[in-house]
Amino acid sequence: MHQPQENKLPVFQILVFSSLVVLALFLWQGHKGFSLWDEGFLWYGVQRVMLGEVPIRDFMAYDPGRYYWSATLMWLWGDNGIVALRGSLAVFQVMGLFVALLLIARNTRTLNFPYLLLSAITLVVWMYPRHKLFDVSLSILLIGVLAFLVQNPTRRRYFFTGLCVGFVAVFGRNHGVYGVLGSFGVMIWLTIRQADKLEFIKVAMLWAVGVAIGYIPILLMILLVPGFAPAFWESLLFFLEIKATNLTLPVPWPWRLEFDSVSIGKTIRGVLVGLFFIAIVVFGVLAIIWVTRQKFHKRAVPSALVATAFLALPYAHYAYSRADVSHLAKSIFPLLVGCLVLLSTKPARIKWPLALLLCGSSLLVMVHFHPAWQCRPSKQCVSIVISDTKVTVDARTASEISLLKKLVAKYAADGQSFITTPFWPGAYPLFERKSPMWEIYALFSRSESFQQLEIERIKVTNPGFILIFDFPLDGREELRFCNTHPLIHKYISDNFEMLHDSPNLIYQIYTVKKTILSEHSGSP
Repeated sequence: MHQPQENKLPVFQILVFSSLVVLALFLWQGHKGFSLWDEGFLWYGVQRVMLGEVPIRDFMAYDPGRYYWSATLMWLWGDNGIVALRGSLAVFQVMGLFVALLLIARNTRTLNFPYLLLSAITLVVWMYPRHKLFDVSLSILLIGVLAFLVQNPTRRRYFFTGLCVGFVAVFGRNHGVYGVLGSFGVMIWLTIRQADKLEFIKVAMLWAVGVAIGYIPILLMILLVPGFAPAFWESLLFFLEIKATNLTLPVPWPWRLEFDSVSIGKTIRGVLVGLFFIAIVVFGVLAIIWVTRQKFHKRAVPSALVATAFLALPYAHYAYSRADVSHLAKSIFPLLVGCLVLLSTKPARIKWPLALLLCGSSLLVMVHFHPAWQCRPSKQCVSIVISDTKVTVDARTASEISLLKKLVAKYAADGQSFITTPFWPGAYPLFERKSPMWEIYALFSRSESFQQLEIERIKVTNPGFILIFDFPLDGREELRFCNTHPLIHKYISDNFEMLHDSPNLIYQIYTVKKTILSEHSGSP
């Protein structure tokens, strides 16, 4: 009712433009880089889903939605490889970029292509890491649906907003929580200066019904998929037990940077990263104050700005849960979209300098992390074959994959299982093997009962070799595998034989003991 006039947009043109931007990015780096760590974690799950396994129940996983999305597209393409997985992510990325650009363009009288291009560059450079493009796009889709509600808060739109929040939670329960918090903020904002409080209760109930219906895919899995309900419940209890959602890192405040010991480029990047961490919180607080004041005075506010105001602080939680650039990148879109929407309404003398400053600082922080930049011609990258596709990776990753190929050929040929723990879940999809252990990414300490179950799984599968990546994550000795999983580590050391010619001291490589091999072969 009090929203600014929002023009009728050439929606199709923005969709085509978003698709072309993502396609260009995919052509630039779709065949570059590979991570045996986080990217491998997602790839493994998608491969297992394509074979009929169930996320969370059959293997450690994110929420199921993203696996079924990628598995469906890859099944249609007839390809379970890493580049096909990246293609499925790129399709989801198009949706996120399209919604963001639509919100930005909505506040201009005519389609300002140069500003849209600058906005697209600012946004896509933060779309990192690519295996987390679901999370990036989900945060933008939540902004879009809350802006849709603010634009015209009808009962139907309240229900639709709840439906979308519930469906977003199918892809990531944390996004569902952030969507709920953002929805509450927006719904309370909409009641300001409204006399009919009973109507708020009615629309809030419609919204809640929408959330429940949107979450039906998970509810049906809980009811109909054998073994999923207890596994899902345990996955929730686990985070309550550890009282955290991630392994924490200290916030990189700009004043904590050691200026004397780093280069000028790293100093600039470090300061900017710290400022962005501050900015997401400052924006959240100031934006809520401003849109609330405007509402009390019955002044027009861009609908997208209201949505970003109430989502910024919930997403700041994710950034601070593990304060590195990767988590900042997945939390920054309420800030980015809010700033770009606000600037789009300003005169050119204000809009362009500030938009260029935001874009330039974003490029300085983020380009360094993109795979294509890391494998630019001046860098020593190597071409290898992953799932029948040539991929260019850094020398360290190439040597790790070469080691795995040698170990598989020698100790786990003909489809035999093996274990790489705690950090290389990508080794399994690389050779299309099933992990003997449920916990494919063993980062947190586990109970004795959990470890005993994993030991039983190891006994059943009889792996040809076991590689323990003996490394203190984040420099914390308590996070070595021998300390987080002492029972499993003891079982492996007692029942397998360690090789003494490992190419790196942090790779503890175990194979079946020769005495056991002799017994199996019938030797005296």
